[in-house]
Amino acid sequence: MAITQAVCTSFKQEILVEGHDFTATTGDTFKIALYTSSATLSASTTAYSSSNEVSASGTYTAGGGSLTAVTPTTSGTTAICDFADISFTSATITARGAVVYNSSNSNKAVCVLDFGGDKTSTSGTFTIQFPAADSSNAILRLA
Repeated sequence: MAITQAVCTSFKQEILVEGHDFTATTGDTFKIALYTSSATLSASTTAYSSSNEVSASGTYTAGGGSLTAVTPTTSGTTAICDFADISFTSATITARGAVVYNSSNSNKAVCVLDFGGDKTSTSGTFTIQFPAADSSNAILRLA
C-alpha cells in the first residue's frame, strides 16, 4: 500500500464544471480523514472512504474532523486556499496520511496528504498543522 501526496485529479476537473465553495463562513463543509499505512491514496482518489481509516479515538470519529476554511485569495498570479490547523484531543492515533474532502458535495476528494511516515499520539493531541497560506506553501495552489 502507498500514500502519495497530490491534488486529486477528479477535483481538478470538478472545479471547472461544478461547485466546491471554499468561502470561509458560507461555503461548503470540508473534512479531513486520517489513514493508516495500509491505505492506498493518490491523485486517483475520488472520494472519502472508510477503508483503512484510523479507528475512532478521543475526539477523532469516523469520517474525521471538520476543517475551518480560510477564504481563497491570490498571491501574484497564484490562487491559494488554506485551512486552519486541526487537533484531535485525548486520542491514540497512528496515521500515515489524510484525505481532505468536501462533505457538502458527495464526499468528493480534494487532496491527499502524505505525512512522510507514521505520526502517532498516545492518549494525547494529534494535530495537523497546515503550511503557510502563500503562493509557495498553501495546501491548495493554482498557478
